[in-house]
Amino acid sequence: MPDAFRPVVAAARTRLPEVYGTRLHSAYLYGSIPRGTARVGRSDLDLLVALREEPTAADRRAAGALGAALDARFPQIDGVGTLLHGRDRLLSDLERHDLGWFVACLCTPLLGDDLAAHLPRYRPDDPLLARETNGDLALCLPRWRERIAAAEDTDEARRPLVRFMSRHLVRTGFTLVMGRWRGWTSDLREMADAFGAYYPARAAQLRTAASYGCDPVGDPAVLRRYVDDLGPWLAGEYARVHGVKAPRDMP
Repeated sequence: MPDAFRPVVAAARTRLPEVYGTRLHSAYLYGSIPRGTARVGRSDLDLLVALREEPTAADRRAAGALGAALDARFPQIDGVGTLLHGRDRLLSDLERHDLGWFVACLCTPLLGDDLAAHLPRYRPDDPLLARETNGDLALCLPRWRERIAAAEDTDEARRPLVRFMSRHLVRTGFTLVMGRWRGWTSDLREMADAFGAYYPARAAQLRTAASYGCDPVGDPAVLRRYVDDLGPWLAGEYARVHGVKAPRDMP
């Protein structure tokens, strides 16, 4: 990883056991920092934390507080995103082709015993994998519209929404074609390029989304296009090609 981010990662490695104690099973990095493409002052720190039990509301608040503290302490990052799950959920049959795949194939171990040792070897051309990773975009869109409507009318409030939704759409576009591309990546621009090879009419939209996933803007028109055009089209095409993801209880 770039040297500028080593103190950030070291601080996260130290603080996570202090926050969760013996309930912490393992922790992982993902995204641009372990990939080596993070940019000082622009990239966020992405963490996945596995607890020995299912996380509580207090656990999620603690994750948010830790992220805010790291963000305030280290100017080289622009925010912290933490995925928090219980060990059993990550290893469950229901999540084997979603969160399990994510841990095994796209995460870098940071602390504890790597759960990848308990997960299968995955193939990018497995249609079940494509369905279960991102086959629920249609369910996300109503919640996205609610979040957009509730956000303050400022660029600062909208930028995190643009970043989050841009990344989600690019990852969905990539897993739509992952089997034909016959591989996987966590690089947003590479994902968009792979998608564009199979859907040239939508290629420019996804490449723009990949750019906003790294450098978000606060333009409300971007969010409207996501929930009124690109998102609904992508949800429909995904359901047509791969089907719909098995229902989950939302955490």
